[in-house]
This record gives sequence, structure tokens and C-alpha cells, in this order.
Amino acid sequence: MNRIRHLAAILGALTLSLLALGATPAFAQNVPPPGSGDGPPLGPPHITTHVLTTGGMPGWQITLIAVGTALVAAALAVAADRAWAARRHPAPSA
Repeated sequence: MNRIRHLAAILGALTLSLLALGATPAFAQNVPPPGSGDGPPLGPPHITTHVLTTGGMPGWQITLIAVGTALVAAALAVAADRAWAARRHPAPSA
């Protein structure tokens, strides 16, 4: 049973790593139905883009959120460690 769990964990990790890297299955293509006349474009598209940046989050706010999250995670870790230590039974002395 332990071998099966180990194999399942390895396969799960491989699957998640492939999904994280953005691997898409072969059947995930946008193919028009036959005879619809919607084929691929014959030449490069003539698109003009204008970059316009409006808004976004400033770097100091991102830093503040990251620091706040780290402090909350540290506080929760300390609280969990203290609760776990309180539940431990002391070792019997000889």
C-alpha cells in the first residue's frame, strides 16, 4: 500500500508540474468545423497596438502586502507550535 501511495504522489507531482508549466493537451485547439470557410489567415494580421498604462499597484503596496502576509504566517506558525507543544505529554522520568 505504501508503494501505491508513493507512486501516486510521484504521478501527481509530475502532472501538477506539467500543468504549472502550461502544457496544453493536443485536443485543445480551436478548429472550425469542415466546410464553414473559416480557415487560418493567409498572411500576418495587420494590427496596430498602442500601449497605454493606467493604474496598477505601486511597488510599496505589494511590499506591504508581502510583509503583512509573512507576519501573519509567522504568528500562526508560532501559535500552532505552542499549541502542539502544550498537547505533548511529558516523558516519564526514571
